[in-house]
Amino acid sequence: MNCVVTGLEVLVSSPGIIGRRPWILLANQSAVTRDLEPARSALRRTVPGPLVRLIAPEHGLEGVAQDMEAVDDGRDSLTGLPVRSLYGRDAATLEPRPDDLAGAEAVVIDLPDIGCRYYTFAATMDAVMAACARAGVEVVVLDRPNPIGGIAREGGPVEPGFESFVSRLPTPVRHGLTLGELALLLQRERYPSLELTVVSCRGWQRSSWWDATGLPWVPPSPNMPSLETAALYPGLCLVEATTLSEGRGTTRPFHLVGAPGLDPEALTAELRSLAPPGAAFRAARFRPGFGKHSGAVCGGVEIHVINRAALQPVALGLLLLQAVRRVDPERFAWRAEPYEFVGGVPAIDLLTGSAAAREAIDRGAPLGALRASWQASVAGFESTLEGILLYHDS
Repeated sequence: MNCVVTGLEVLVSSPGIIGRRPWILLANQSAVTRDLEPARSALRRTVPGPLVRLIAPEHGLEGVAQDMEAVDDGRDSLTGLPVRSLYGRDAATLEPRPDDLAGAEAVVIDLPDIGCRYYTFAATMDAVMAACARAGVEVVVLDRPNPIGGIAREGGPVEPGFESFVSRLPTPVRHGLTLGELALLLQRERYPSLELTVVSCRGWQRSSWWDATGLPWVPPSPNMPSLETAALYPGLCLVEATTLSEGRGTTRPFHLVGAPGLDPEALTAELRSLAPPGAAFRAARFRPGFGKHSGAVCGGVEIHVINRAALQPVALGLLLLQAVRRVDPERFAWRAEPYEFVGGVPAIDLLTGSAAAREAIDRGAPLGALRASWQASVAGFESTLEGILLYHDS
């Protein structure tokens, strides 16, 4: 097992990167040292410059709020500092206000990401980078390993007209980059005048998953309890775009999928016949304690990862939706409510970056052509990464 040193730990040991300048920290409860000390505590203890305020992403500084739950500004009980929430009650709250950067010469970012375009922490980083570019404030990204590895990439690009908070990054769905590499990509493509420093982690190899780093897993959000959940999320998050439960309100979010009245055995048989690589299926019944179908017994399936190297989570998610529609079309419907502050565009289109996946599933069409187009897009994306990738296998 490697002993990876995170960017946070590098800065703690070399605080001169910030020095005596006043600074702001964008982080949450999962940004910790290997000894589980919160970043805001470890950095405030070692960096000589004053920490002016904290900024929190979706779910809040302590990771308490559920998905798409507004979080108000507040004050941190650990440091006594004011906390600015960048996930409030409307789309305007996703962007920093001009005075959010007041009095600071640098914004330090430590957000444990999970390697998926619609996991919103990187979108919040992008919003902060844009604000810092306008204000002339340096951004310092404390890098961490991509927990699901830095080799595999999957999914299509975001087409014009489908941009949103969950489709803000110019990447495939599963992008295979670290947060620091994403920052370098965004600087090159959007903010060339931004002063950016990426504090790289040490000892990480691109092909390594989180459980090979020697670092503790702290859930970065309430429904990301394990590395296996992170492996499934790039595909199983697509269930959010339907009326099916994605397992929120259970101990197995993004593993359990179903709805009241759905036949577990029929769905499991259909999925086993499709045989998506790297996954196994168990017929299951479950009752969510909150979220979709709260309090109702749902029939469905529990998904297990049996070979994560072979797993293609985005394809798995699409095959799952197609299987439910085929087995019980009356139980399948696309989400009609606004999603991530956007109405008028189906949530599935925002997540996948176009209407192509939804239209293919609605037609009952084979997904091979769509996946082939996505593979071509991924190849094009990979050809643009020269100078962006910070880590390689030895």
